[in-house]
Amino acid sequence: MRFMPHGYQRYCIQRMLQEPALALFLGMGLGKTVTTLTVLNDLKYNRFQMRKSLVIAPKKVAEDTWTREQAKWEHLRLLRVVPVLGSLKKRIRALASPGDVYVVNRENVAWLVDHYRNDWPFDTVVIDESSSFKSHQAKRFKSLRSIRGHIGRLYELTGTPASNGYIDLWAQIYLLDGGKRLGRTITEYRNRFFVPGKRNATTIFSYELRTGAEREIQERIRDICISLSAEDYLELPARMDNTRYIRLDTKAQKAYDEMERQRILEFGGTTLDAGSAAVLSNKLLQLGNGAVYNMTEDGKREVIEIHDNKVEAFMELVEELNGKPALVFYNFQHDLERLERALQKTGLRVRRLEGSRDIEAWNGHEVDILMAHPASVAYGLNLQQGGSDVVWFGLNWSLELYQQANARLHRQGQGHTVFVHHLVVAGSVDEDVMAALGAKGDCQAELLNALKARVENVLEKG
Repeated sequence: MRFMPHGYQRYCIQRMLQEPALALFLGMGLGKTVTTLTVLNDLKYNRFQMRKSLVIAPKKVAEDTWTREQAKWEHLRLLRVVPVLGSLKKRIRALASPGDVYVVNRENVAWLVDHYRNDWPFDTVVIDESSSFKSHQAKRFKSLRSIRGHIGRLYELTGTPASNGYIDLWAQIYLLDGGKRLGRTITEYRNRFFVPGKRNATTIFSYELRTGAEREIQERIRDICISLSAEDYLELPARMDNTRYIRLDTKAQKAYDEMERQRILEFGGTTLDAGSAAVLSNKLLQLGNGAVYNMTEDGKREVIEIHDNKVEAFMELVEELNGKPALVFYNFQHDLERLERALQKTGLRVRRLEGSRDIEAWNGHEVDILMAHPASVAYGLNLQQGGSDVVWFGLNWSLELYQQANARLHRQGQGHTVFVHHLVVAGSVDEDVMAALGAKGDCQAELLNALKARVENVLEKG
């Protein structure tokens, strides 16, 4: 695919090439990844100003997003992206592989720094979702700070740099400039710009900005930060689709492949009709989501949990939203239960869409995560006042349900760009569903065609 950058992307690329340290505070869906890869490609192959670069990202993003984006764009065909993930042996082997961009999950930053020590090889570092480095006490921040002198260029990417207030900025800006703008220590930063908020006789629980401090902080960091939101650009459509691909771990992938093969072989000897195709698709969609229904000997339905790969990706996405409310569509009841269980520890206000009171609470901004099944979202239901982010945890083949569900937020009266996020297991039936929905045709026909192709593929392999 040919990359035709928007005006704001051209501006970001130019600034990143000019500046050795820069933060891109870009809203989700504005193409931070391809923008950054374009810069890294230019630095490596056109300007010869980069040997190796490191990308630090959330786990699920590290597993797929950066390699997929590189493969997607024609102008990045020379750029070699190497994921540094998995077991210790796999990570060491990946580091020894030839590449230009090495991608590590943020949990392994401390290990990576300790692995190289003073032989740090990455002259360029990109922190994807730099808000995860907002804590000055976190080990990942301390590790990266210790080798900052070995890094020539450092870029930070996030759409929510200060979700908990301006106190979050110090650590992120410190990694860019070593404390020149906001102070060399967190104490200096607090003393200069904040006053104690909630406290008791011995402990300060929170800090509040001094009068005029917000403007002063903005002025101090303006030259090394680019802040853009989707609403700033009329060239952006009113709806942006964001697909996040998920790689199953080895155990989960084996289970998926076994399920696919066994079910396909069941149908291999007969003509695959809509009924049998739906059964097969249903099972594979369940497994991709992380759990499957099973009938016990006494006729009861039980849930067998297989993996948490997609739930982990969902939680990372929620973290990136940083408090922005989200309308989440699930496909199976066990999806709903597992998501609610994962969200329990977050402190977010989670609610099921079951009646008019839930609609009122959502539109009244009393809900952070609204869980809904697409079949339960009626025509004409107005939810646009409560948020502008849709998350599809579990997909289904119904184009009508898909379009009507998205239209709950993407409709007249919506004051913000609507982002529709899809969690898709790479190489699975999820991709077939996405292709069918994108084609906007007869989804039942697409279902049959996709699964017949899978049958033929498996049977050919024997």
